[in-house]
Amino acid sequence: MTTNLNPDPLVRFLGKPRAEFTRADIIRYVKENGIEMINLRYPGADGRLKTLNFIINDEEYLESILTCGERVDGSSLFPYIEAGASDLYVVPRYRTAFRNPFSEIPAVDLLCSYYTKDGTPLDMAPEQTLRRAHEELRRATGLDFHVMGELEFYVVSPLQELFLADDQKGYHESTPFNKGAAFRTLAMKYIAEAGGLIKYGHSEVGNFTQGDRMYEQNEIEFLPTDLEDAADQLMVAKWIIRTLAWQQGVDVTFAPKITVGKAGSGLHINLSLYMDGKNLFEGDIAPDSVAGSFMAGVLAHSRELTAFTNPLPNSYQRFGCDEAPRYVSWSRQNRSQLVRIPMVKGDNCRMELRSPDPACNPYLAIGLILAAGLDGIEKRMVLQPPVNRNLFDAAEAKGLGLETLPATLEEAVQVAEESEFLRKVLPEGLSKRYFSEELKRCAALRSAPDRAEHERVYYFNAI
Repeated sequence: MTTNLNPDPLVRFLGKPRAEFTRADIIRYVKENGIEMINLRYPGADGRLKTLNFIINDEEYLESILTCGERVDGSSLFPYIEAGASDLYVVPRYRTAFRNPFSEIPAVDLLCSYYTKDGTPLDMAPEQTLRRAHEELRRATGLDFHVMGELEFYVVSPLQELFLADDQKGYHESTPFNKGAAFRTLAMKYIAEAGGLIKYGHSEVGNFTQGDRMYEQNEIEFLPTDLEDAADQLMVAKWIIRTLAWQQGVDVTFAPKITVGKAGSGLHINLSLYMDGKNLFEGDIAPDSVAGSFMAGVLAHSRELTAFTNPLPNSYQRFGCDEAPRYVSWSRQNRSQLVRIPMVKGDNCRMELRSPDPACNPYLAIGLILAAGLDGIEKRMVLQPPVNRNLFDAAEAKGLGLETLPATLEEAVQVAEESEFLRKVLPEGLSKRYFSEELKRCAALRSAPDRAEHERVYYFNAI
């Protein structure tokens, strides 16, 4: 592997890919690069990374941190863990190590997995849903599976009157009409240095002013990689984007919908299946082929997955407009479909699920999408014909008899609660508490004296 052009300083220094990092590698990097701190990071139930900071006292202490991790209070991180039996351990995964781009104290950060006091992986951790689905797919089919996300977000800054882009026409805009270009490219640099595999970044359609604020939508698209790495890099990317925004004194939001009539933000999930090195999404897809059955499974369970891929009341304002789907259907190239097969060749061939949004937990979302596809393969589901219509046009959709995605979060939760499929793939404790928390979100929004202010506090700045 040639590492001299790799943006990740650990990869360059160690001369090996991240997947091959060992504890000894991390120790050597720390000792030879003046690293003074280790930060362990791990996602909580709210989808944000949590942190433990360790000042390195000596090599023995460093080795202990990297080997054993540390104990945390699980009941403060997950609502479905009881306080009486809440001790968990967070143990670092060496392949996730990266040089912290923000810390004034030289630091290496690592993502962690959750373990019980008995040393077994925490079954109810979202990461375990992804890992179980991946292991089951490999066991049942022998397939390899690659994933990449398209992460959209808004940068919000004080209004600058000169060189304003046209309303809702910010797609691929350049400076000076795109004021957030420098922020986006610096975020991309930091994400790449932290191990994120980025394809490209650009400004998106969403562009508008409101009062004395300027709203500019951006997208960072990643390259296909292993499932766990795809979810990890989305978590790290959101943390980096938020932290950079805070550092630069601007707002960033991953909220699915800011206001009516303006483009919402999605997290399109792209998936490729490989058998014996061949991409099964390349060329024609027979309805009863492995790729066809996988797509059929995702479509068949899409309504059940929506509570997880779209976890906010706000998420449902995005469906049916702004290139976000409403109907359960598929087609080639067509951006009005739930599942799209882009016009690409070779290893770029893939299916694109267009409903998820950036508020979702990527471990849960990707894990459940994978499980749905596997169910389609195991049951030999047959892919229905493509719908080659512009479904954003009500007249085009009329009379087709297509199923629709849930119209509200309450409906999505009800569909998920009734799902036999989800009962098989999710731990009961996780799903019951997840649904309870989602319904609490709905109730809190309904009872809020000022809906817009509630969304600003709990969605705009917090997601």
